[in-house]
Amino acid sequence: MSHATRSRPPTTRLPVVAPILLALLGLAASAGCSTTTEPAPAASPVRTAAAPSPTASPSASSTPTDAAWAQLMTPMNEKALALLTLAADRGTEPRLRAFATRLHSGQEAELGRLRPLLARMGLPDTDVHAGHDMPGMVTEADLEAAGAAEGGAFDRLFLTGIRDHLRHSAQVSRSEITAGARADAKQLAADLVTAREAALTELEGLPGAAQALG
Repeated sequence: MSHATRSRPPTTRLPVVAPILLALLGLAASAGCSTTTEPAPAASPVRTAAAPSPTASPSASSTPTDAAWAQLMTPMNEKALALLTLAADRGTEPRLRAFATRLHSGQEAELGRLRPLLARMGLPDTDVHAGHDMPGMVTEADLEAAGAAEGGAFDRLFLTGIRDHLRHSAQVSRSEITAGARADAKQLAADLVTAREAALTELEGLPGAAQALG
C-alpha cells in the first residue's frame, strides 16, 4: 500500500435514508432506500394465508421512525470503527490516539445495545443502506484515503471524517428522541446524543483540530 500523502478525495454523500427520517431531518430524497418492506402480493383467490398471531411480531410496538433510526445507526457505528482503529494506531498525537481508542470502545458498546434492539424489533442485523453513501457515514473511499495518508494529512482526514460521523449520528438520534415510540430506542438515542456531544467537545480541543475543522 502506498503511503504517499494525499488529500481526501471528494465523496458524494447521497441523503438516501428511510422516508420517515427524510421528513424529520428535512433531507432531500433521491433514490429509494427504505427500511420498510415492499407490500406483499395479493393473496391467491384459492389459498389465503393465515393471519399472524398478535404476539408473533416483535416489532408491533415499533414505528417506522424507530426502525429507520436503528437500521441507520448500526452501520454508521460499524463503519466508523474502521476509521477509529486506524487513528488509534496511526494518529501523530498521543491525545488523538487516546481519543480514538476511547471512542472506539464507546461505539462498540453502543453496537452491543443496537444489535439486541434490532432483534427485539424483529429486524435483521444487516446493512439496509449498503451501496449508498449516507451523510456522516464513513465510506470505503474515506478509508482508502486515510490508509494512504501519513502524518498531519492522516490526522486531518480522521478529524474531519469522525466529526461528520458524530454530528450526523447525533442529528438522526435527536429525531428518534422526538418522534420515536419505543422507550428502549429513545433511551438509547438519548444516551448516544449525550456521548456524541461530549466527543465533539473533546474533538474540537485535540491538536490540529482548529486547522483541520476550520
